[in-house]
Amino acid sequence: MTGKEFLNSVAHGKSDIIQTFLDIVAETNARYCMIGGLAVNAYVEPVVSLDLDIIAAVESIDAICESAARRGMRIERFEHSVNLSVESSDLRIQLQTDSRYQEFLSGAEERDVLGYRMMVAGLEDVMQGKVWAYMDSQRRRSKRQKDLADILRIVETYPALEAALPPALRKKLSE
Repeated sequence: MTGKEFLNSVAHGKSDIIQTFLDIVAETNARYCMIGGLAVNAYVEPVVSLDLDIIAAVESIDAICESAARRGMRIERFEHSVNLSVESSDLRIQLQTDSRYQEFLSGAEERDVLGYRMMVAGLEDVMQGKVWAYMDSQRRRSKRQKDLADILRIVETYPALEAALPPALRKKLSE
């Protein structure tokens, strides 16, 4: 079973929403990069997530949404994200609109993630995004615990990155 088949199987996917998204960004010439848990998989041993967190160039978001709508995708707008989904898959694409992430686009590189060639934020940027997510007290506790686990996965593979973490977070990792 390939990485794509595995991820789509876990997501109960009758359609390949990631490939659909990649087709959309190609069609719209949108600059994008992946962040979040699936991006961590580009650098360390993979763990499955049903959220594909993406940063798209702010000027491309409307074109991406228009193309997604033409393909029958559901579009939901929230304070800091635009979520794309289809009924035929449990996987959700979350276009993050928090302006802090826009700078991640410049350091993105093409990498393999579970059988998909995608633009992924640089390792330090993926780590920074995870730190921001973990430190956000408005996030659900379970999500923050997953963020903490992702940070630990990165630090175990790239120990030098631990020094850049906030002191309270370094202490939490040592518990």
